[in-house]
Amino acid sequence: MTLDDVARRAGVSTATVSRVLNDAPSVRPATRSRVLKAVTDLNYLPNEHARTLAGGRSRVLGLLVSNIENPFFLDIYHALEDAARTLAHEVVVASTGYVPEHLASSIQHMRARRLAGIAVIVSEIDADLAGQLVHSGMPTVFYDAPRLDRMPPNIAADYRTGMHRCVEYLRGLGHRRLAFVGHHTSLYPLNARQAHFVEIVAKARPALEYRIETSDDSPEGGRLATRALLASGFRPTAIVCVNDFMAIGVVRELLDQGLGVPRDVSVTGFDNIGLSSYTSPRLTTLDIPRARIGTTMCDLLVPEAPGHTGRPTDIVITPELIVRESTGVARS
Repeated sequence: MTLDDVARRAGVSTATVSRVLNDAPSVRPATRSRVLKAVTDLNYLPNEHARTLAGGRSRVLGLLVSNIENPFFLDIYHALEDAARTLAHEVVVASTGYVPEHLASSIQHMRARRLAGIAVIVSEIDADLAGQLVHSGMPTVFYDAPRLDRMPPNIAADYRTGMHRCVEYLRGLGHRRLAFVGHHTSLYPLNARQAHFVEIVAKARPALEYRIETSDDSPEGGRLATRALLASGFRPTAIVCVNDFMAIGVVRELLDQGLGVPRDVSVTGFDNIGLSSYTSPRLTTLDIPRARIGTTMCDLLVPEAPGHTGRPTDIVITPELIVRESTGVARS
């Protein structure tokens, strides 16, 4: 089925069919209805790529994430997809595995598709790759991107405030030996979470002691980091995790080693993914509103979106501490 078939069925030119499919305003309502009825009757599926090449506007958004297995990224994807669908847009996603080469390749593939816009939520982004997107002219929105001279919209989390709330909360419970479990700590914003933890705890030394352990971004990575931490001889009364995904594994390893949570060791996460309220014990964490991030990204990329302003916007999110059952008073 081709554009010509639709035009013959509707009794109009192919140019008119093209204008209707591209939502051009210069088509009379009666003609538009006739064309759309022909499209439905013939079950015509327009070639989106060909329409874009021919000057039509794409209705596909791209999303780049570091680890689609981590529910943090998955939640944002679902929110972006839901918002985009209400505006007749679709979302394609690429997961880079924190590998800069994979990110560079994914950026090139998405640019070649001439998408309507790209949302970027990757820790391995650097100024050069971010600059490629900015200078390509494609609408782009970042989450926690490095600063550029010509900065597109960026959504950022205030990790210093969030980590300060977490550490001070644990100090108030009497915790004096703290550990931090992270991953890919050379990458921002993961490094920012660890750096702010160290900064806050170091200011309180010698009253506070701390140790750092890292592994993979997964529950298994959390288990391995906890195993290494305990094997080192350091005995924390609380473990602060870079995210909830690793914290789930941290809790599991502590319990498997016969330690009570929070009786012997308190555990905190970061992100407040849905699973954090279903673990046993339920996880104390810092909330990053993924649904808000996904919806805001759609608003910034799609001109028809109700929240679209047409102006570059920086949005700062302050993480809120969510206290649940995985933290308690430090054991003396």
